[in-house]
Amino acid sequence: MPLSWVDIDLAALRHNLGQVQNRMGMDTKVLGVVKSDAYGHGMVQVARELAACGVHSLAVSKFWEAQELHARGIHLPVIILLGLEPGDMEEAIRLKVRPVIFRMDHARRLSLIATRMQQPVRVHIKVDTGMGRLGVPFEKVPTFLEEFLTLPGVELEGVLSHFAVADEADKSFSEHQIERFRTVLGLLAKAGRTVTFAHISNSAGILDLPHARFQLVRPGIMLYGSQPSDAIHNPADLQPVMTFKTRIIQLKEVPPNRPIGYGRTYTTDKSSRIATLPVGYDDGYPRILSNRGRVLVRGKPAPLAGRVSMNMITVDVTDISGVAEDDEVVLLGRQGEELISAEEIARLCNTINYEIYCKVGRHRFKVFHGASEAEERA
Repeated sequence: MPLSWVDIDLAALRHNLGQVQNRMGMDTKVLGVVKSDAYGHGMVQVARELAACGVHSLAVSKFWEAQELHARGIHLPVIILLGLEPGDMEEAIRLKVRPVIFRMDHARRLSLIATRMQQPVRVHIKVDTGMGRLGVPFEKVPTFLEEFLTLPGVELEGVLSHFAVADEADKSFSEHQIERFRTVLGLLAKAGRTVTFAHISNSAGILDLPHARFQLVRPGIMLYGSQPSDAIHNPADLQPVMTFKTRIIQLKEVPPNRPIGYGRTYTTDKSSRIATLPVGYDDGYPRILSNRGRVLVRGKPAPLAGRVSMNMITVDVTDISGVAEDDEVVLLGRQGEELISAEEIARLCNTINYEIYCKVGRHRFKVFHGASEAEERA
């Protein structure tokens, strides 16, 4: 048994997917976002569960992620959000992935390779409607489409964009982006081109902008049990999927005025019981939580006492009765009636829940449980 590990509750994942599906109309399908190791939750296992639950397709950032899914027997349509490098195009066409296109030189090259292979490739064009990050600039879309629509071997399956501030209370800029997105779809319709999948809605869009769901939605953070932000008007009933656990490896009775840990930043003010836990920033537990964070022991909160080091932290369990060596400890997630959420940790770290999941999710040891019967048979 490892000294610390990450539990992934696939039943909670199914519950959260259900919250997405319950909000969709009959004509809207779900594109499950599993990039970045499914936000640290385990890309392959999460993808299998989503596939068993009937999602239409999966989204990753990089081609190697699509290769991994294919190698592990997951054959849903996979959209590559960061597109393809030229050296990957031939193999990508063989695997029938759907690259996102935002550069004309890449579109031309993909067309040449697909034509030579006599195997058409389905693509999704990304349009920058206001995010300012990736995509064909809105003002240049007419020129881009004029050439793109003449390229042989390239089939336009989808058009996408990305909300910049849909997770904020003020939706005016998001409405501006929707208007621009509809303009692009109008240009394609005028050119006589049918787009199977238009998609712009992330988790925030799914929750607060129902008129922007189109034919496909891209839930990410809400699949993993977190609201996109505290400013969401219509939050879903979500269950955390990830729990970060460890065990007490030593319990000590410490006298008053005894410094604890690197830098002697914590000193006991009375006779105390200090528990040492074999987890640190090497395991994804942020160092900034030194003397600020808390863990759960026997269903009760215990504050950090001293600095987070590379492989250990110390916590004060003086006020918790019955604590013993080898007790299970929760650093992220629920124990009994208490919960330490990714949002709580993120606030202490001046970051967002996404980053907490990704950091903790890099942990070497993951335990998956609660798989659906369909996934277990796969």
